[in-house]
Amino acid sequence: MSTPVDDPLSRERSHLSASRSALRAMREDVEALDITDVTANWVNAEVLARQIEERIKALADLSDTPLFFGRLDYLHAPGAEQAEGADGERFYIGRRHVHDHDGDPMVIDWRAPVSQPFYRASKKDPMDVALRRRFGYTRGDITAYEDEHLSDPAEAARTSKLLQQEIERPRVGPMRDIVATIQPEQDEIVRSGLSGTVCVQGGPGTGKTAVGLHRVAYLLYAHRERLARTGTLVIGPNRSFLQYIEQVLPALGELAVQQATVDDLVAHVEIKGTDDATAAVVKGDARLARVLRRALYAHVTMPTEPVVVVRGSRRWRIPAYELEELVRELLDRDIRYGAAREALPQRIAHAVLVQMERSGEAPDDRVQDAVARNSAVKAAVKAVWPAVDPAKLVLRLLSDAEFLAVHAEGILDEDEQKAILWAKPARSVKSAKWSAADAVLIDEATDLIQRTHSLGHVVLDEAQDLSPMQYRAVGRRCTTGSATVLGDLAQGTTPWATRGWQEALTHLGKPEALVEELTAGFRVPTDVITYASRLLPHIAPGLTPVVSIRENPGHFEVRPVSGPKDVVEACRELLRHEGSTGLIAADARVPELAEALEQAGIPYLGPGEETTLETRLTLVPASLAKGLEYDYVVLDEPRAVVDGEPDERTGLRRLYVALTRAVSGLIVTHAAGLPQQLASTTLR
Repeated sequence: MSTPVDDPLSRERSHLSASRSALRAMREDVEALDITDVTANWVNAEVLARQIEERIKALADLSDTPLFFGRLDYLHAPGAEQAEGADGERFYIGRRHVHDHDGDPMVIDWRAPVSQPFYRASKKDPMDVALRRRFGYTRGDITAYEDEHLSDPAEAARTSKLLQQEIERPRVGPMRDIVATIQPEQDEIVRSGLSGTVCVQGGPGTGKTAVGLHRVAYLLYAHRERLARTGTLVIGPNRSFLQYIEQVLPALGELAVQQATVDDLVAHVEIKGTDDATAAVVKGDARLARVLRRALYAHVTMPTEPVVVVRGSRRWRIPAYELEELVRELLDRDIRYGAAREALPQRIAHAVLVQMERSGEAPDDRVQDAVARNSAVKAAVKAVWPAVDPAKLVLRLLSDAEFLAVHAEGILDEDEQKAILWAKPARSVKSAKWSAADAVLIDEATDLIQRTHSLGHVVLDEAQDLSPMQYRAVGRRCTTGSATVLGDLAQGTTPWATRGWQEALTHLGKPEALVEELTAGFRVPTDVITYASRLLPHIAPGLTPVVSIRENPGHFEVRPVSGPKDVVEACRELLRHEGSTGLIAADARVPELAEALEQAGIPYLGPGEETTLETRLTLVPASLAKGLEYDYVVLDEPRAVVDGEPDERTGLRRLYVALTRAVSGLIVTHAAGLPQQLASTTLR
């Protein structure tokens, strides 16, 4: 039986097939390019070949990823005067632009201005949209559609079933893009301009990470040439998190965005040691920047001897007082230590040239450069403004109590100085047992000496866990650019966790940043977020709780157990459902649970490893759960999660993170008593 020609689903499937063919033709056109006659040399050929290769990758058609997910039918042609009788236009909205052989668009990039009403149009403000159509897909094929007649006053506003299904769709593998489900308040942040820095406070499931990644994709679309020159960077809390999100931007056709952790940015030395909480808090305090600056510039000493430059039969003498004036002038200019040191020999050489000109000579720039390289000038610069190695400077501060005391006077008290001094001084930079906080100090010292390269845009995720000194390290990477800061104050699980966004943004160097709050929960079910929110008064009083907009309350259970076998059984139950399952436990309990899973014959992965249809269970230490999501979660022994942290508040915050990783269902298992903050009205 043939399909009726006027069947809407059949027509949409035909458009999808034609669009895929057009995308394939676009890719083949790029693959067929011959650059042998358009490159002047091998360098240009290499650059052009690399650009072509990246373009080919960007045009890849992912068979399981819908090429378009929506359609807009306008009442009038966008940009035209809305005169009576003006013809409307139809646009298919997708992950990337696709055009036919004549150049006419078949799919419009979701970032294009004409696509914006797909996310923002409403019954109250239809934005000249007559019809918004959403598509439902199964393994890349259109299986359903849903229409909203925005300009029809007779049709009542209603919740999109396909939108809900897409939000709740089970996932296997890394994080997906959310281009089909971006909400108006999210879209406003995504499309905010490049020049401004935006800070997004968002509770669990509000989509702040996805918003940050999609903002990068949007900025690359709107400011591609500029960001191609200056670069973009996404900073995550750990490698597992970066592996989890690494496919989002490539799925949107963006391949040039760098990804790193803060530790990667400051990797000047090998990390071999750790700090206790007290030392880490002091080392992460922004006051250390003042201590480092004092210690660095203490190397500059005022000259006491003149410089005598011999050229041929003539001797040119620059007195000590004139040298001192040059040094003080450079200090007053407040330029980088290394830049000032490089400028000093030229300043001395210029003073010599002034004397030469007064005596009737006519020296040029070559003479000045030669004088600047004179051995007497070099010796004077070395004595007055010596070269300083940043790692050696930090090494001395942490090893030499007297040196630290001199430069920390009035900044750190005696107890704070004792806290950061090494009990056993290291002999050299290589033998030192540097901690992660030490590496940040070295990065600060490095920037005092030589300016850090600045990028066009930086996304900083899980920012609430950064110390002030780490914020400064990130801020150095975007001094001439902008940033997107993402975080949740309630999920701060470090001893130095951010207390307020304004303070954090000041340390970042972006005090004027706009702070936006996302409170609508799309990912975490109602029953789960309601249960987890019991902790908010104890961990982040005053913070607005997340309100789930999910119609499906999700599966939720608090289950007493007798041991690891019961925990494994809970995992087995959840694995009967479609999608991924995470078993989250206090770090100290992970080995015992791993052994129980192995004895039960249940395969599992570690955080960041990509789940497959065969292996859908991930065993997650609580310390690495932040930023990750699973369709179903078993949370083992909440009390152990809390007790695994140095203080109760941090432990409760860690528990809040662990409780909010589930998208469809959560089972909390416990043999010990629950923390009292949860136990008062336990749900079953």
